[in-house]
Amino acid sequence: MGGWSEIKKIRLRGMDRIKGDERILGDSDFVESVLSEANETFDHRYERKQQGYDMSRVAERVASIYGLDRDDIFQKGRQKDRVDARDLFCFWCTRELGLSQTELARSLGMTVPGIGYAVRRGESIAVREGYQLVGNVD
Repeated sequence: MGGWSEIKKIRLRGMDRIKGDERILGDSDFVESVLSEANETFDHRYERKQQGYDMSRVAERVASIYGLDRDDIFQKGRQKDRVDARDLFCFWCTRELGLSQTELARSLGMTVPGIGYAVRRGESIAVREGYQLVGNVD
């Protein structure tokens, strides 16, 4: 903003509520758009939780898509359908519910970087197959 003297000048002009500094992040319009997008993401995740979605319900949804038992997702194994199911599960838990990768790593007995890779693979599966946590029928 140009230091304290510039801030004082801006306040005198009645513009003391600026949400950004373009040297650091961007102008106020940019900051407003980022905050708006973050709020939409928060609202989306809150909506899923209001609909009763939690880790267990996501596991049930994924298991029904792949024809597995819910517990198969939480067991170790490298069978393709189990790996794909686990990847989709990780993607939906992080993106749809906002669960941390650390929390998923503990639940699945995986490393945090492993969860990161699974999320990316799960996103590819969801896009390629047209899977959605809510809305489409398998």
